[in-house]
Amino acid sequence: MYDYAINVTEDAFSFWSSCDDIPEAHSAGDTLEQLLHNATEGLEVALWTYVDQLRHIPKASPPKQGQHVIHLSALVNAKIALWNAMRDKGMRKADLCRLLIAAQTKVDRLLDFQHSSKIEQVESALAALGKRLAVSVEAA
Repeated sequence: MYDYAINVTEDAFSFWSSCDDIPEAHSAGDTLEQLLHNATEGLEVALWTYVDQLRHIPKASPPKQGQHVIHLSALVNAKIALWNAMRDKGMRKADLCRLLIAAQTKVDRLLDFQHSSKIEQVESALAALGKRLAVSVEAA
């Protein structure tokens, strides 16, 4: 769903990446391994731009030849789904606070892609929006 393909460029002493689906996401590293690790964080940070600008987060396009795929965690995928469900209903954070009868800080954490919220809390928020969280396991 939200496993984004990145373009990797190698310079003389470093690697850097860009993402066609999330143009705000850029990362760098001294090695390819370090870059791929940093790209996850770079994507999560870039997703905040979409929340901040009240924009829908796009699904990932199929990877093209030569691209590397960054697999975001199940929790981050659930949070993206929550945000997009809110956008589909024209809701803002304050609307979700009222719906859940929750403090602003709780909702902020539910939509913070780098906060380790409990998946059950995200699942409950999705249920309040008429959505059900489904998890599947696939071959690597």
